[in-house]
Amino acid sequence: MTTTWLVLTATLPANPSGLRVRVWRALKATGAGTLRDGVYVLPDHAGTAQALWELERTIVEAGAPAHLLVLQARDAAQEGSFRSLFDRSQAYAEFLQAIKDVQARVGIASEAELRKDRRSLETRLLAIQTSDFFPGKDGRKAVAALAALRREIDLHVAPDEPASTDARIPSRAIADYQGRVWATRRRPRVDRLATAWLVRRHIDQSATFTWLGDAKKCPDSVLGYDFDGATFTHVGDKVTFEVVAESFGLLGDAALRKFAKLVHFIDVGGIPVDEAPGLEMLVRGLQSRHEDDDQLLAAALPVFDACYEALKASHDS
Repeated sequence: MTTTWLVLTATLPANPSGLRVRVWRALKATGAGTLRDGVYVLPDHAGTAQALWELERTIVEAGAPAHLLVLQARDAAQEGSFRSLFDRSQAYAEFLQAIKDVQARVGIASEAELRKDRRSLETRLLAIQTSDFFPGKDGRKAVAALAALRREIDLHVAPDEPASTDARIPSRAIADYQGRVWATRRRPRVDRLATAWLVRRHIDQSATFTWLGDAKKCPDSVLGYDFDGATFTHVGDKVTFEVVAESFGLLGDAALRKFAKLVHFIDVGGIPVDEAPGLEMLVRGLQSRHEDDDQLLAAALPVFDACYEALKASHDS
């Protein structure tokens, strides 16, 4: 496929140096490649392409000559030469080595350290992907390696964490799920606690919860969630909160959609969400304070209420 390229040419004065610094920082943020000093190239499908147009205007307004050209490579060799400026193979190789370094720590490092390492790797991969304008097998290999590490950590710190299924998520009527008992694994983490909040606040105010020491012994009369074989559990890349919300048609609520992304990131990683570290820390604090799971849920409900209201307010403003 032929690429349309943006080529920025600029001649910047040595003094004052402020303009050169501003331009250099802006170019770095776009991920543009350098053909030579003063000549920079970026594929026009890059998410940062608009910033290059704005940079041309900034330079011109500062009194320096600049031109942004839109062109296609004259032949395959030149196309390859341009694309080579965006080769991220070394970045992916270093990322895979970092994955191996963390894998070597599984079983040695604490849960908190492993989860911190995982978050750091997720952020690092996202940064690489953002500037990988021609994704290929290296990127897919990195994504698969991170997913495998995530699963390895989860199995180490929580051996009963459910495996994802490829089942279809059926539509369910809220009216058919009133006065029910919901059951999940004891000592709930964010996904299980948030799902309980979702049920209480948006599906069934009278719902009750039971905490299973052995999920395999879940009674047939209750609604199991977030364990293998449960009525509601991970499906594809969705965590249980997302599955329940989608099943009951609740994701038309913009704040709940943001809440779902928040729970997803805390539980399995992915695209970072600004509020995630704070909410995760609060839930860990509640877990430390409450050994009884009913008390833990009672304490968590107002925390999730406040989070939801904050997300609503940020969406409405």
